[in-house]
Amino acid sequence: MKSIRRLKPTRRSAAVVSAIAATAAGLLAASGVVATSASAATTFIGPLQHTKVIASTVPANGDVNPYGVAVVPRSTGDLHQGDVLVSNFNNKANVQGTGTTIVQVSPRGKATLFAGITDKACPGGVGLTTALVSLRSGWVIVGSLPTKNGVIDGPGCLIVLDQWGNVRETIAGPGIDGPWDMTALDQGGITELFVTNVLGGILGQHHPTGGTVQRLLITSAPFRTPRVLASTTIGSGFPARTDPNALVIGPTGDGLGRNGTLYVADTLNNRIAAIPNATFRHSDAGPGFTVSKGGALNNELGLAVAPNGDILTANGGNGNIVETTPHGAQVAVVTVDKNSGGAGDLFGLAVKPGADAVYFVDDFGSDNNLQLLF
Repeated sequence: MKSIRRLKPTRRSAAVVSAIAATAAGLLAASGVVATSASAATTFIGPLQHTKVIASTVPANGDVNPYGVAVVPRSTGDLHQGDVLVSNFNNKANVQGTGTTIVQVSPRGKATLFAGITDKACPGGVGLTTALVSLRSGWVIVGSLPTKNGVIDGPGCLIVLDQWGNVRETIAGPGIDGPWDMTALDQGGITELFVTNVLGGILGQHHPTGGTVQRLLITSAPFRTPRVLASTTIGSGFPARTDPNALVIGPTGDGLGRNGTLYVADTLNNRIAAIPNATFRHSDAGPGFTVSKGGALNNELGLAVAPNGDILTANGGNGNIVETTPHGAQVAVVTVDKNSGGAGDLFGLAVKPGADAVYFVDDFGSDNNLQLLF
């Protein structure tokens, strides 16, 4: 049985804040997010000069335009540790905001359908975005920004799936306004989701806020349907607009760095923003402070944090992945998409666990595949 959660403004209890503050730094370090002084001096993608196609991400129903990328952290149900989940944004007719499938790809290239999603509780319907996370407890959460006849048809939602790909809950309401990308701090029984939203002011609100970053605190224990404990806007004022080629452009990828700093791809500004103390802050940091702007950054979309603490971004304006240190130095640029050199072919990306390699998706022409930079 599934349920729908419509968010209401909430305030996190002092006990929960203390628990998050006490555990966040240790969990980030254990996950390899925090860089040491020695590793910070090492470029992560600089030595990676080869790419290969792992598998097509087009399922039997013909969905195309792969967006989200998430590595499965633990085997449970139909999920296999080390496999990669990929969400599709377009349907067979290539209409944006109508993709309904998540494909699971093994490192050796076996692709299977993990989920084909219908969700009447999601405002506007289903059009799966780059917002995709896979939790250790088996829950998979994916964003939806739906369209009707190619026109944005609602603020969308977050869809919660169990380890067999069944829809179990829909998270919608205040704070969920065009979920475009997402990262998570997975603490087992409790998880923090960091969602970038791109519809602030676009759907006719009288007081546009621009793109936002929303932090959701949810329960995430195995076999217990997640519920929202708190929802807080921690970033706002990121430029966002509709676009005939990309549907909408606004803040996209985000990733957690050292000391709980959240890095955000401020796409329209060719900028990497940072929101400090993102894991337990109560206030809105606005558009954050600038880590790096311009240079090799070119409408960056997907974002991930490398094991050495550097920030990896996939450019929408060309075929490059850029590595930037937390201090703002752009230390490496690798071309991974030589097909078109642009047009937003690159979206989600994720570091391959235990390897010097990066998964990324390419939706140029008929490609629609998962690839590996190694």
